[in-house]
Amino acid sequence: MANTTSAKKATRKIARRTAVNKSRRTQMRGAVRTVEEAIKTGDRAAALKAMANAEPALMRAAQRNIIHKNNASRKVSRLTAQIAKLAK
Repeated sequence: MANTTSAKKATRKIARRTAVNKSRRTQMRGAVRTVEEAIKTGDRAAALKAMANAEPALMRAAQRNIIHKNNASRKVSRLTAQIAKLAK
């Protein structure tokens, strides 16, 4: 348990940040899930529309250190490749 006032404040700050990051992570995962569901159904137009929301969400999460930059880039790349396969 934190004893000093600065340590108590730090735990309050951490709790606030955690709540914000959890919310952002949930939003990002939801955006990715909608793209994956559209790909699974084979609906290219819906996948492209969902990808327009998912890509900025992923990159925003990477900017705010919720996920690693390379992780976000990899997810975007793989989703884009899967959408490209739908065109064939």
